[in-house]
Amino acid sequence: MNDNDTDEEKNDLKNQFVFNINKDLIIDPRHIHVRKLIAEGPYSLVYAGEYQSRHVAMKIIQPMKVSDVIFEHKVKFQREVMLQSKLNHENIVKLIGASVEPTMFLVTELMRGDTLQKHLLSTRPKPLDLKLCISFALDISRAMEYLHENGIIHRDLKPSNLLLTDDKKRVKVSDFGLAKEEITNEMTCEAGTYKWMAPEIFSKAALQIGMKKHYDHKVDVYSFSIVLWELLTNKAPFKGRDNMIVAYAAAANNERPSLENIPAELATLLKSCWSEDPALRPEFLEITKYLKDFLYSTWPAEMKAPEVMEIEDVENKKGEDYRGSGRVKKKSDKRAKKNKSSSLNFRVCFENCFSE
Repeated sequence: MNDNDTDEEKNDLKNQFVFNINKDLIIDPRHIHVRKLIAEGPYSLVYAGEYQSRHVAMKIIQPMKVSDVIFEHKVKFQREVMLQSKLNHENIVKLIGASVEPTMFLVTELMRGDTLQKHLLSTRPKPLDLKLCISFALDISRAMEYLHENGIIHRDLKPSNLLLTDDKKRVKVSDFGLAKEEITNEMTCEAGTYKWMAPEIFSKAALQIGMKKHYDHKVDVYSFSIVLWELLTNKAPFKGRDNMIVAYAAAANNERPSLENIPAELATLLKSCWSEDPALRPEFLEITKYLKDFLYSTWPAEMKAPEVMEIEDVENKKGEDYRGSGRVKKKSDKRAKKNKSSSLNFRVCFENCFSE
């Protein structure tokens, strides 16, 4: 590049990007039949359509011409495709494939029940059935447990990224545009959406260029707590307040939504999940078990009796019941071992606690 190059040529060189997406994931655009627009994002459009006689959703990156897409968005698109292609869980939207020419797009299964955000709006101000709320929360928690077990942080967990099945009884996590593998503790500053953003992500003061924020997978636990609060109340968090002001209030003043009229055990869970200190927030493994135990204790006639095991604290022979404790307990697993949390006696509910 020299001084004689035009601005357009300089931009073309700067924008060059060689895609390195597994060939097995590449879809021939001629086999896609686009139907109707179902969602719009800042840099993408989502359409319903068909691919090989299957109903699908297409996320098309804007602008339509690949050469006009900026370098950073190409990197982000490739990361999203490659990361989502590795995921296989019943509560995560399944990636079918992608294309990079002549337009960048990815194809996923189509969720006909629309977003959780639209579902809540359509029923507001009437609250959802409590049992359905917990079922939705369990679906989300299981998906996030799977992601964290595989070293992936979603970083943008919110109702508009949660999709419902046709019967509106199940939820799947979608949109991995901001998702990232948790390789180091230095993550991009302020990734996510302000009202669901963990306080440690938000910068109360300006950062110098190139500086990073230190946070980990517990940012997803905070976002989950706000989603759970929305499910339980069917209200918008911090309604009527500017997004930036909300993020600042959460980070600087430790402000959280009201727990009025929320069942005590679920209020305990919320307070634990949105703790200011990320180390005090539970892992999703623990959240899943806590929610299943709440289901069993609230609707015992409709649930299978839980299998339990006693986790012994060799330093303290006194035990306490998992459900009756005043806070969410820390379970020792491959992540929790990093925390110096004690291992108290409590009863643990296993996978067959919850039966639909």
